[in-house]
Amino acid sequence: MATLNELLAQKAALEKQIVDAQREERTAAIAQIKALMAQYGLTLADLGGRSPLPAPKRGQGSGAKVPPKYRDPATGATWSGRGLKPRWLEAALAAGRSLSDFAL
Repeated sequence: MATLNELLAQKAALEKQIVDAQREERTAAIAQIKALMAQYGLTLADLGGRSPLPAPKRGQGSGAKVPPKYRDPATGATWSGRGLKPRWLEAALAAGRSLSDFAL
């Protein structure tokens, strides 16, 4: 029966062999791909490669502030009209006021 130290040494040796085998297979795969690309005159653009980071879309997720559309005259609190209605506006609407009463 093997001791713990012997087993750990075997594990380390196997892990090194795995890393070496992965590196060799990757190198061979890259060489094969390069050979096929040269044989058929292909470029990276032909493979449909895209930049690693997509360009940000305009107006989406930019985090830019949206100007307010509604204001509470009593407190000066504002709301852009996006997302959930704030509590002050919900309370005023429940009390019978109109959304147009708060429009800027």
